[in-house]
Amino acid sequence: MEYIPKWHREMGIFTRIKPMIIVEGNVLDVYQYPIDGSMPKGTILRLPEYLHYYFTDLGYQTVAFYDSMQGFYNSCDDNHIREFANITGSRVEGDHIKSGFKGGSSSAATIVRNAVGQNQRATAVILNLASRYITSPDNLEQTEVDSFTNLLLSSLEGKDVVTDKGILKNVVIMIVNKVNDIPAWFYLDNPNVKTIHISTPSKEEREKLVKGDNFASFFDRDVFDEEQPYYNEHPDELEKVQDKFIGLTEGFSFTEINGLRRLCKNEKVPVRKMSSVIDLYRYGIKENPWDNLDLSELRTAETDFQKRVKGQQFAITKTLDVVKRAVTGMAGLQSSSHSKPKGILFFAGPTGTGKTETAKTLAEKLFGDESCCIRFDMSEYSQSHSDQKLLGAPPGYVGYEAGGQLTNAVKENPFSILLFDEIEKAHPSIFDKFLQILEDGRMTDGQGNTVYFSECIIIFTSNLGIFTRNNLGIREPNVTPDMEYSEVQKRVRSAIEDYFKLELGRPEILNRIGENIVVFDFIRPDVAVEILDSQIEKIINNLETEKKIKLIISDGAYETLKNKAISNLSNGGRGIGNIVESLLINPLSRFMFDNEVKGEETLTITSIDAENMPYALSCNRG
Repeated sequence: MEYIPKWHREMGIFTRIKPMIIVEGNVLDVYQYPIDGSMPKGTILRLPEYLHYYFTDLGYQTVAFYDSMQGFYNSCDDNHIREFANITGSRVEGDHIKSGFKGGSSSAATIVRNAVGQNQRATAVILNLASRYITSPDNLEQTEVDSFTNLLLSSLEGKDVVTDKGILKNVVIMIVNKVNDIPAWFYLDNPNVKTIHISTPSKEEREKLVKGDNFASFFDRDVFDEEQPYYNEHPDELEKVQDKFIGLTEGFSFTEINGLRRLCKNEKVPVRKMSSVIDLYRYGIKENPWDNLDLSELRTAETDFQKRVKGQQFAITKTLDVVKRAVTGMAGLQSSSHSKPKGILFFAGPTGTGKTETAKTLAEKLFGDESCCIRFDMSEYSQSHSDQKLLGAPPGYVGYEAGGQLTNAVKENPFSILLFDEIEKAHPSIFDKFLQILEDGRMTDGQGNTVYFSECIIIFTSNLGIFTRNNLGIREPNVTPDMEYSEVQKRVRSAIEDYFKLELGRPEILNRIGENIVVFDFIRPDVAVEILDSQIEKIINNLETEKKIKLIISDGAYETLKNKAISNLSNGGRGIGNIVESLLINPLSRFMFDNEVKGEETLTITSIDAENMPYALSCNRG
């Protein structure tokens, strides 16, 4: 059975019982005519022309288009406009009936009322671009009120006409971008008006276009002729290629898909890579960093991660599993959507354990630059209107022109890691937006532009589960450093699940994250020593490289730093960095300044006073 779009079927139902139809939504697109009739099936038409053939196939004898620039006309058949002039008492000039929307007896609304009020010829009047007839639906001039009143009366006075194909109702079709572009009093509580929404092409419509007779037109003739024999023998592989293209074009208009078809042909893209033109169309680039990843580099990724993130073996392995799944094309295989993000990770655990550092390391490994990790501090999005900061304010609101911080960032760099830090601090309304991003991989910003997240890895970080509240509402630790990692992991995951299911009431968010919750362990004493050694080594190397100063730290001074680091693990690696800064960097800087140490010297730190403020150190020169 041939697929016929939902809006087309609705039109067939309601034109028989409603004299006024408002069509809204994806009205500026082109459409495939779905049946054989006065126009061959599969013909690509704009909406007014589509409706002309639709109504003539139903048996309508007169079809007229109207817009405020041209007046009444019919670009498909001039005879219709002459017949329309006869039944309305209008005068044709060339192939048009000139008429402004506003005015008296000669206004377009009056002519429409005359057309639907007669019973000589079954007539359909298509008011194209009706969103542009008035300046504002909330502040009408009297002439605009009169014109819409005439149209309202048209919906009340429409006649039925006996034709060879039965009784047909004279009908007016108003084509608008959205229904609230016209006065609400015109259509609300009016039983004679029906609103029909046209959405972007459904999966079935895209399948019809891609898997039908038009498939060969996507490719250069020589390319298609060369590859066709292979796919004739391997139809299952061809179907996979087509299904991926169909999935990735969800939300695209027919006009955009036709643009992809031309790009595919112009760039002489092979059949197996037809989906690659989608990146070119979206981003204006042909190279996808995911396709150019050096797999040998990824094989050493675990070692590279361990140099920067200490003591988090499970977190590193889990993170790299998500990346490997994306690189091998295994991401989302169990899903029907081809446009989901490349990967989703939820980093949880105590503060200062390497969550943000892991995200930055991943960005550098994948895209060669830490700046490709775009961080959003979710404590800045705690208000009810915060979604406008992320996605952009709607038209008419302050900040509309600036766009959204998130959508702008992704448009500028679609191949990136998006880090949403401390996600629990965001306003609950923002989770609705995340739900769409995680499920569909796309979002429409305040300016109406669609932004795609299908080439991103999305990482949430959170401190959920580290503390809980007892029956008295007092905050108390849920996990402690003396617990085994398995117990920490179990407790934190349980607290996260309780937060989303019970406190937030949004279990569907948790379902989209799935098993990608990565719990970071506490910084254990042995790991603290590794972090301390790493930071000291960086200081020594930087002094040697930048200032030609050789720094030696005695065993006694090192033990002081080590004991302080191990005794203060509550703030994780960040706390160790603070200790190094306060006990080593600051006193050393003071010594070098006071003693005019500029370079080409050897400094030996013999001891560090960690008991008295300000902290000081003893240092020998030479």
